[in-house]
Amino acid sequence: MPPFLYTLACLLFIVTPTQAAPCPDWPTERARAEIVALQQQIDTWDDSYHRLGQSQVTDALYDQSRAQLGQWRRCFNLEAPDDPLRTVDGKVPHPVAHTGLDKLKDAHAVQAWLHGRQDVWVQPKVDGVAVTLVYREGRLHQAISRGDGLHGHDWTVNACKIKAIPQQLRQPTDLVVQGELYWRLNTHVQASSGSLNARGTVAGLMARSNLTAQEASDIGLFVWDWPEGPQTLPERERALADLGFAEPGRFSHPVHGLADAQYWRDHWYHASLPFASDGIVLRQSRRPPAARWQARAPFWSVAWKYPYAQALAEVRKVHFKVGRTGRITPILELEPTLLDDRRIRRVSVSSLERWTDMDIRPGDQVAISLAGLTIPRLDAVVLRSTERQDVSAPAAADYHFLSCWQPTLGCESQFLARMTWLSGKQGLALPHVGPGTWQKLLAAGRLDTMLDWLTLDAAELANIAGFGERSSARLLDSLHSARQRPFRQWLKALGLPPTGEARLEGPWQVLAERSTEQWQAEAGIGPGRAAQLSAFFRDPQVVALSEQLRAAGVDGF
Repeated sequence: MPPFLYTLACLLFIVTPTQAAPCPDWPTERARAEIVALQQQIDTWDDSYHRLGQSQVTDALYDQSRAQLGQWRRCFNLEAPDDPLRTVDGKVPHPVAHTGLDKLKDAHAVQAWLHGRQDVWVQPKVDGVAVTLVYREGRLHQAISRGDGLHGHDWTVNACKIKAIPQQLRQPTDLVVQGELYWRLNTHVQASSGSLNARGTVAGLMARSNLTAQEASDIGLFVWDWPEGPQTLPERERALADLGFAEPGRFSHPVHGLADAQYWRDHWYHASLPFASDGIVLRQSRRPPAARWQARAPFWSVAWKYPYAQALAEVRKVHFKVGRTGRITPILELEPTLLDDRRIRRVSVSSLERWTDMDIRPGDQVAISLAGLTIPRLDAVVLRSTERQDVSAPAAADYHFLSCWQPTLGCESQFLARMTWLSGKQGLALPHVGPGTWQKLLAAGRLDTMLDWLTLDAAELANIAGFGERSSARLLDSLHSARQRPFRQWLKALGLPPTGEARLEGPWQVLAERSTEQWQAEAGIGPGRAAQLSAFFRDPQVVALSEQLRAAGVDGF
């Protein structure tokens, strides 16, 4: 698709720039404690990555955590010096400083950066580890890790094993290039596969002293600059290709405006590439002489990262949903968080046991992602709030498949789940009846048991808020049709445990008289399920429901 077709989409991004998150409502001492805790976590990540070559966190979470730290510092006027590379102890000096990159947060920022600039080019931002390669008379002389941008570690021994790094140039020249060592991937699509810890893999291998031939062959090289090369980027890339560095030229394209940048960002995000990439890099073709470069982000190049695959979200509240069978699912209410163009407000913790193990409280920062590109998923706790708020969790022993047949205190959630099942496609399949219907009837005091609605009439419904004349008539027709549902369908609607291939011929009393041993003799019924079925038919609350259905004239009861 031509770049100009993206113009309208880009303009839509520009109209409403990203709004800054509100400042937390914290007293000063709490603010100091939270800022110190986040700074210490980031310091740990920095030290692990830059000194040990181990990535403990994804780029997305790292970037968002740094942004969060900066915002909190500005909110409370607690700015402080920050050096992510302070624990890096490399001793080998770089011939030319590694400059790093600033990251632009959105299309609006990209438009502002491009304004007034000429001869800009775009490349994929390869997700690897930076390296300096030094050649003397055409032979590889030294390889140096990025380190703090001024000094790094000597990687020459391992570099000599990597086939992607030319050991002998096609011309006997002295040369210094900067680039990215990356983990080779076969037809990698970033949008669907993510980074697969590719950068961490390379960083770990280069930190080792025993790089094998196979591991070395799986490492690629992307040269992204020749500090002392020709003046323009196309000239530099042609000359590098002549020397044996062909790859950069395949991935460099001119940018005439935001639409071009948007096009290539979207294209590389969804395209099949030989490496992981986490965004695009925009570069001015011409830049200052190498002697003026410093170990900080320059003005002539920036990064625009892909949409976050993971987002950092603050927990506002923890509440607990009890399902029809008594399963307790903790739900985290989140500060609205943008993830892949979706605004996420809540996420499931999946089980009470997991929530207990993770000990998530309001104020904690958690990592979320999308499962199957659609369903919010909780990945981890990133930072715990310094103030641990009490959370009252339900007791697992109080809820099971025979609890909460009435909406008594603490039973509202499971009772509503039972009602939703009863009217849903798994149960009676009642049209125009859903969770909202039952919530309205419950709020009006019209649901003391699961079957009180069987006697509901138009006069009563007219006095309940939320039901108009037309919707009331439609609802009553649907509820009255329930009396004609088959016996087996009613059993499922009431919550009968799965019966496999067991015979379910009625009437009710015949099934209720079966012993546990008789249930177990049925096809597909094991000891545990047999005990559940026996308990179901003998439970006083279930027996009371069967009597209501018999009184209502429902077949089989």
